[in-house]
Amino acid sequence: MLRNSIESSVLNKTLTNSIILTTFNDFSNWARLSSLWPLLYGTSCCFIEFASLIGSRFDFDRYGLVPRSSPRQADLIITAGTVTMKMAPSLVRLYEQMPEPKYVIAMGACTITGGMFSTDSYTTVRGVDKLIPVDIYLPGCPPKPEAIIDAIIKLRKKKIAQEIYEEKKKNP
Repeated sequence: MLRNSIESSVLNKTLTNSIILTTFNDFSNWARLSSLWPLLYGTSCCFIEFASLIGSRFDFDRYGLVPRSSPRQADLIITAGTVTMKMAPSLVRLYEQMPEPKYVIAMGACTITGGMFSTDSYTTVRGVDKLIPVDIYLPGCPPKPEAIIDAIIKLRKKKIAQEIYEEKKKNP
């Protein structure tokens, strides 16, 4: 009898630590939040800083970020570097091919304002927000990898706030 009560006690403790009760909507929102898949789109020196995130020092995968090469599998595009008028239609096409919900981080001074190239060049796009909607602006020339991680965290917080607002709007 004593043995059964000990086994029962251990079983109850394990069950209470391993069962999670939630709604399917909350679970799917948590899963989407924890697994952003960025599209690799880089044109100049900012992309080298972005590429350093994939290495072991900053460990991009630790944040649930799996870099994708296909826009049909990505839900985040990080535009890194100068965007020219010749590349603009390709960037817009990539953005349009991404499934909903899709997010954009504009990384670096050249992406946000055209940077040092915007004064002398007529082919530089003076802000990627003229082409696609931007969720997070990441200034710097080039921004450090820590700043990119901070932008990812801010995007997650923005997504949570947006989902809570939409949920409250549906169910007042």
